[in-house]
Amino acid sequence: MYYSTTYLSPLGKITLACDACGKNLVGLWLEGQKYYQGTLKEALIEKDAVPLFDIAKKWLDRYFSGQKPDAAELPLAPQGNAFRQGVWEILCTIPYGEVTTYGSIAKKMAVKLQKERMSSQAVGGAVGHNPISIIIPCHRVIGVNGSFTGYAGGIEKKIKLLELEGVDMSGFFIPQKGTAL
Repeated sequence: MYYSTTYLSPLGKITLACDACGKNLVGLWLEGQKYYQGTLKEALIEKDAVPLFDIAKKWLDRYFSGQKPDAAELPLAPQGNAFRQGVWEILCTIPYGEVTTYGSIAKKMAVKLQKERMSSQAVGGAVGHNPISIIIPCHRVIGVNGSFTGYAGGIEKKIKLLELEGVDMSGFFIPQKGTAL
């Protein structure tokens, strides 16, 4: 069983989810996001009166007001296999206001898994299925060529999040075609 609540953000409605004991955040999805609740195996039960939700909402208030809250401030428990967990851990190390590429994360995962190489596409799949977006900052990942590809919440929202963080957007572009739009 999981509990949920909603948060009204500058990007629209956000759904937050926690585990049954209310100790760990297991989900944060933007309205209309791909893979909504995709990692959870049970339905969400709306319950606003969970102290963790108050803490998470205050974190989001700080984030959307231009402050730089750290993901480590919240008890996160995203559900996924070991590979995805590894990618999500790397996402949490991307500093506020900075971006990295899928290829860079793939190189870090290769080292972590003691492999010679790692597929950027595999990393992209893990990034795209991040169940705690914004807090686990998958919006900070771009294509090696500067493409804003691959944000399950929508490229427009990815751009707004990066603008909020003060990222210099001059070298980036929206792809005109592709599977990650």
